[in-house]
Amino acid sequence: MSKTTLHKRIALMATTALVAGMFTVTSVPVASATHPVVGAENQALTATTIGAPNNYLFVATRPNTGAAGTVTATAAAVADIEDGALSKGLLAKDTSSGTAQTATVLAGGQLSLYALVTTTVAFTATGGSFSSTISYVPGVAQYSSNNAITIPGGYSATSGTTASGTATLWTAPSTPGTYTVSMLTGYAYTASSGAYVFPSFTNGLPPTLGAKITVTVVASSAGGSYSAANSACNTAVNTTAESATYPNGIDSSGTVSDGGSWSIDFTLNDAYGANLDPGNLVATATNGALVNFSATDGAGTTPVAGTSSTDVALQNGSNTTLVVSQPTAGAPLTTTVTITYNGTTVCQKTVTIRGKVASLEVSGVGTGSLSSQAGSTIWIEGQAGGVRPAGLFLVLAKDSAGNIVSTPSTLGAYSAVASTLTTVVQSVSVVSPSSSSSSTSENRFNIGTFYCGDTAGQANVKIKFTNAGTGDVIESPAFTARCAGDRYTYTAAMDKATYGIGEIATVTVQFLDSKGNKANSVTAPGASTFTLPMMTTVDYVTTATGVTKADGSVVYKFTVGTTGTFSAGSYTGIISYSGLTAQAPATASYTVKTGGDTTTNADVLKSIVALIASINKQIQALQKLILRR
Repeated sequence: MSKTTLHKRIALMATTALVAGMFTVTSVPVASATHPVVGAENQALTATTIGAPNNYLFVATRPNTGAAGTVTATAAAVADIEDGALSKGLLAKDTSSGTAQTATVLAGGQLSLYALVTTTVAFTATGGSFSSTISYVPGVAQYSSNNAITIPGGYSATSGTTASGTATLWTAPSTPGTYTVSMLTGYAYTASSGAYVFPSFTNGLPPTLGAKITVTVVASSAGGSYSAANSACNTAVNTTAESATYPNGIDSSGTVSDGGSWSIDFTLNDAYGANLDPGNLVATATNGALVNFSATDGAGTTPVAGTSSTDVALQNGSNTTLVVSQPTAGAPLTTTVTITYNGTTVCQKTVTIRGKVASLEVSGVGTGSLSSQAGSTIWIEGQAGGVRPAGLFLVLAKDSAGNIVSTPSTLGAYSAVASTLTTVVQSVSVVSPSSSSSSTSENRFNIGTFYCGDTAGQANVKIKFTNAGTGDVIESPAFTARCAGDRYTYTAAMDKATYGIGEIATVTVQFLDSKGNKANSVTAPGASTFTLPMMTTVDYVTTATGVTKADGSVVYKFTVGTTGTFSAGSYTGIISYSGLTAQAPATASYTVKTGGDTTTNADVLKSIVALIASINKQIQALQKLILRR
């Protein structure tokens, strides 16, 4: 057997063993550079763009009009290794460059691969063949008998401090399927010598997996046509520049106020995630909305409002923004926008732009304290359903279509309708404007308050909003603003005189000021104690900070006799507030029963007498009827 034949058999055995997974290869997962997509410029090999060598492998992605793939033949510097690299038949490439890469290529196509390394390497594949393997340290490349493994030449066993470029050309099999292309790094260890040596088909291959690409080989391209699965379209609030926004398919949950614009950000890709070729983009909007495509695709320019309900552009739809604006300032708008690419509908969104303030709804009005306009945070939290500043009432602003309108100070100003003020209620104002148009946010409410004079009473007052842009004034309906003193005395009353076991009992505590008026809802009554025999609290909490209803009352619920030892009878409950010492604790009397049949003997006797009387009357009537005949 000749030496040449022996070398070929050793190489074939090495290839077979590698494909079967018999070599031990250590994978070291590390961070790697972002890989360009198909059609983009090749990744330059510089430290600022790729980071540490040995842990990435790049595929040439720039367009190739030639008949085959290429690698760089010569170069003056390592950084030039990507300049002459061209793949052929590459349909898709993901954006990773480490050990989890994916690519799609036509059968028989070629991937031009390149990397920057500081150690020896080998390229291996589970199918296809390598050729044109080069290194910028002079040397002769090695190939296995079927060209499924290649080892760039030129690295000495003592090198490893200076980064060098390496490249190879991998030709995909003619049979469609899934294949892997790997780059192994490091020196081979030989047990016989006990040293790390330059890899070869005799010494062995490098031990570390530096990068790997899972390649899908297809018979024909599915690219070039719109793919909904690989494209994205979503609404955004006032996209300012394309470069700062990339469509993610998730619509914005925000709202747009009068004078603002919606943005529809979209990108159009084919089945491989590649940008579509430039085509006819057409946007149409209902209800007179104005639309406009961003001027230059992907330029990072600020989109501007359009002048028509239809706009046309010749673009590929890559990271594009469509601006949607209202045709008439101050008028609310709800519009459905449809975007087509070469006649195919690629996006449809319905958006709403709020109009100017057209109505004010006042709710949750509390009772103010005398000689003050201080409200209560606890009162407002209970009315708004969330934490807001202290106040005495809520104002909800809406446009003419009934949409909630956020009214920051830049949109206009609130003030009292002066003609409705009195000596009792001397001013009305909004102390915290709204900041949301969401129907579920506590911030949709404006927080209002009013100033009370030193005399208890009430007045029907109004608040108004002056639109900054137009000067239009919108008044609220009249609402009753009441003023009263702080809690001074109180009464307690049960909702029933008698309860059966298991029933719900309610206790109403009414607070009065020192003049006997129902107290305000600003100051808290303080800590309290409820002693109600045979009753267990449902919602009563002994808090010193809770506030009352607007009429100065609080209602608590109790269950009757559901816990502990129950004993029917009549009881007197005691309710006391430690901070209110102007009176003795209040009392509430009630009776509890075990339930079931509570009919007495007297009730039974009374029913019998009534029944006998009824029968006697019927007999008498029957006798009279017989005598007539």
